[in-house]
Amino acid sequence: MKLNRIERWYVNSPVRQLAQHLVMQWFKGTVALKTGSSILEVGCGRGVGAKFITDTYQPTHLYLLDLDLKMVNKAGQRINGDNKSIYFCVGDAARLPLRDYSVDAVFGFGFLHHVPAWRDGLVEITRVLKHGGVYFMEEYYPGLYQNLVTRHILVHPDKDRFNSQDLRRAFQDVNLTLTHSFELKRMGILGVGVKADSGSISCKRNQQPACKVELD
Repeated sequence: MKLNRIERWYVNSPVRQLAQHLVMQWFKGTVALKTGSSILEVGCGRGVGAKFITDTYQPTHLYLLDLDLKMVNKAGQRINGDNKSIYFCVGDAARLPLRDYSVDAVFGFGFLHHVPAWRDGLVEITRVLKHGGVYFMEEYYPGLYQNLVTRHILVHPDKDRFNSQDLRRAFQDVNLTLTHSFELKRMGILGVGVKADSGSISCKRNQQPACKVELD
């Protein structure tokens, strides 16, 4: 689900940039990720998270995906759209346009709670991760975005929303082990999920190559 005008203003604000910086510092202190990895960011927005990822890990391949073409264009303008190691994708988190076992890590700065079929989103994240791959997650619970105030100014799916227990159960269902977490029970969670080294989940999607869009 695309952001409305108020949410778009917030994610493009210095306040949100500072918040992402702090989240990234927490991620760095959890599971080590080697330089030169292949990384996917889902919900890349205007590219703030992508810049942090690039500066921290110098990935060999960085795939940036967002549902909103305008955001993808902004990301391209922000982090140098001519960089041949960066691929810009417009797509749905529940149907990721990447092959099975194709990335070492997935970063999600608060995108999953915007996905109506969020469980399919987790299946897709696990599908594209290599065995032992890592999902770095920042997420929010309904108590934060569907309370008496925010439900009237923000736009989110209103059915089948996840809380802490739902999210942890869904991680188990897709063979992701939550190795690190920092959680405010009614508000949200920072978490790191590691995909099992052996065995695999049943993939729901056909294999597809990564896509690239032309930037304005």
